[in-house]
Parts: sequence; structure tokens; C-alpha cells
Amino acid sequence: MALWGGRFQSGSSDMFKQVNDSLPFDQVMASQDIRGSIVWSRAIAKAGVLTSDEQQQLEQALNELLAKAEAGELDFANSPEEDIHSFVEAALTDKLGDIARKLHTGRSRNDQVATDFRLWVREHCEQLLNDLQQLRASLVNTAKRNETVILPGYTHLQRAQPVRFPHWCLAYVEMFKRDISRLEDLTQRLNQCPLGSGALAGTTYPIDRQEIAEQLGFASPCVNSLDAVSDRDYVLELLFVASTSMMHMSRMAEDLIFFNSGESGFIRLGDHVTSGSSLMPQKKNPDALELMRGKCGRVFGSLQGLLVTMKGLPLAYNKDMQEDKEGAFDAVNQWHICLVIASEVVDSIELDAERCAQAAKEGYANATELADYLVGKGVPFRTAHDISGQVVLAALAAGKPIEDLSVKELQQYSDLIEDDVYPILQLEYLVDKRNILGGTGVEPVSAALQQELAAIAAR
Repeated sequence: MALWGGRFQSGSSDMFKQVNDSLPFDQVMASQDIRGSIVWSRAIAKAGVLTSDEQQQLEQALNELLAKAEAGELDFANSPEEDIHSFVEAALTDKLGDIARKLHTGRSRNDQVATDFRLWVREHCEQLLNDLQQLRASLVNTAKRNETVILPGYTHLQRAQPVRFPHWCLAYVEMFKRDISRLEDLTQRLNQCPLGSGALAGTTYPIDRQEIAEQLGFASPCVNSLDAVSDRDYVLELLFVASTSMMHMSRMAEDLIFFNSGESGFIRLGDHVTSGSSLMPQKKNPDALELMRGKCGRVFGSLQGLLVTMKGLPLAYNKDMQEDKEGAFDAVNQWHICLVIASEVVDSIELDAERCAQAAKEGYANATELADYLVGKGVPFRTAHDISGQVVLAALAAGKPIEDLSVKELQQYSDLIEDDVYPILQLEYLVDKRNILGGTGVEPVSAALQQELAAIAAR
């Protein structure tokens, strides 16, 4: 019989069971449910519901069940139970009889599942933080290996100004550091324990909710029973952080797909993160990156789905909220997989430094430096901008880079241009001139790299 079946004269229809039963997916919270039950058995023993002997029997049986859960030895597939809570209670009842039927005293599946899910999210946040830190380290180490490489920077996918490759890496490091910060912040905020809130109004038994929270590793109990059983903000926050982080990875993937293309040829990716074509033997496709980019929509959908589910729900618990789990479980799994693969991709990158430098020279990126040069000679910037644009047109017509035009050719557009213009048109000058905090010059890039290496070593 279902945990709620006391007043019912007949069982559920097969179709209702199919939509109602959650054991096929909430089984992943078996360990969390059992650990919560161990702590609850101690609390109600102190409240006089269980004798010391009964509590010890329950805790021993629950620990045995926990060992099986962690070893993957529980048979969920052939269980008729509705959810993970009834599965655990049924297993205990088979072993202990009526003693097991006392365990649910003062507790509801509402506060039970809210506690289980917070524990599950908190534990997975720890793994995801490690994944993000590993990706951060991969980017920093790849940047360090290629510290001198210069390649084009882009706006509108048009070559704009040259940048050092480590500066590109560090841009994504900043994004993933923000993801880390958001996840750490979420972990702090969710770390309150709902257990003891009952169905919605608390429990009449004299339990110590502070002690329950401490035993389960929470910072404190939830302070309002209505909110405790109906809050899913922590799931929404997790899905938002997952979506933002996946968006960052997708942007990085798009850059690397472009850098890896035959048209760019800036990087080569390892065989273990690429695939071939069933028809064209010459192909080496960046499928790992494309899959990372493609899985974004899947994770975004989980966030949108739960937002829509929650937006119209009154207090307190409603069965709609069972829809909080499958999307979250899948999103966390996809995020984890993509973070691991992203590290593998970044670790595999090999740069073609010569091709990168050549491309950086081909985009007339030094046109801005020519304008700045004229400003230094007293020309107003707008006038200098116009002159530099005319020089670019002349260089395009001649099929030359600006630095290959003679002084005589350049002086057709301004007689202020002299031989001293050529050093400032060189690639390294363009990059290293931006020698300020956050710029792409050798000094700020090297300093930022050292700071990141030190932070990674200190973890």
C-alpha cells in the first residue's frame, strides 16, 4: 500500500502510477534519503517516540541499506514502490516489521524530499566546483604554454585588434570564475535544513531542529515551515548557474570551432576530442565542441521549464513540484560532462603560432595605431581616423599591409607621416602598447597569468 493509502479503497490505475510514481528518477537520492532517516530516527528517539533499542535497530538497518545504495546494489527496477521514501520504508519494514513503521512519525514526505534534494544539490555543487576549477586550471596552463603567441582579436567576427593568446584564455577564466562564485554563493544560501517542517505546519513532537540540521551538515534549520517545504529557489539557482556556465562554454566552443577551421587554422585539436566523417576520410571534426554548444539548449530548457512550473503555485507543497527533479538531474549531469570534456579539449590545443601571427597582420589592425600616431603629431582624432581609413583603402587596392607602403605613399594622405611610423605599425607594438591593467600587453598578461597560477596552486 502507498504511504498515503489509508483512506483509499482501491489502488491507482496503471496510467496514474506512470505519471505519479517518481522512483524511476528520484532513486538517485537514495543515499540522501537514508542519511536523513538516520538523523530523524535519533530525533524522534529523543522525543520519546522510539526506545533506545528501536532506534539502534533502525540506524543499523539504515546503515546497511546505505552501504547497498552506495555500492549500487539496490533493485529499484523491480520495486512496486511509488518513490524513494516508500522504497526505503518498505525495505526497513521487510527487515524490522512494525519498528520501521514508527520511523515516519512527525515527518512528511514534503519536508523529507525537500531535505533530500538540498543534500543532493549541495553534494553535486562540490563536484561541479571541482570541475570548474579544473577547467580554469586547463585554460591557465594552456595559456602559459603559449604565452608569446599573438592572434587576431575579433568584433562582429571581423578582425579587429591583435591580442595575445593567453589574454583570450584569461577572458574565459574570468567567466568561469564568476560561475564558481555563483555556485559557492548558492551553496551558502541553500544550506538550511527543512526536516522537521512536516507537511507544511511543523510537527507537534519535541524535536531539536538545530541538532538535526547540524547532524546533516546544514548551517541552520529553515525558519518557516511553509517556505521550507515549498521552496525550490535553490534548484532554480542551480539551473541558472548551470545555464550561464553552459553559455560560457558554448561561446568558448564557438571560438575554438572557428579557430580550428580550415579558414583560420590557428589551432589543432587532439584526436581524442574530435571525430571523422563516414564519407570523407580527410575530415577531422570538432564534435566535442559542437556537442558542448548543442547541449546548451537542453540545460536552458530545464531552467525555463521549472520557472514556468513554479510561477503559479500557491503555498505550500503541490504535486507539480515533482517536476523539479528530472530536469535538474539531467542538467547537472550534462553540465558535469561538458566541463570535463571542455578541460580535455583545452588541454589538447596546439597552436600554429606562425599562422596566428600572419592572420593578425592581415586584418589592417594597425590602422588604429596609425590614427594614434597622427594624434601624437597634433591631428584631431576624428581627422586622424579619416586619414587612416583612406590609407587602409589604398593598402587594400595595392594588395599590401599598411606597413609595406612607402613613406611617399603614406604622405599622400598626411605629410606628417615620417619614417618613425614603421615601428608603431609592427605586430608586437600593437599588442604591447596596451600595457595597462586588463590589457593585452606582455606585462599585464604575464601578471594575470602569475596571479592565476598562484591561486590554483593555493587551492
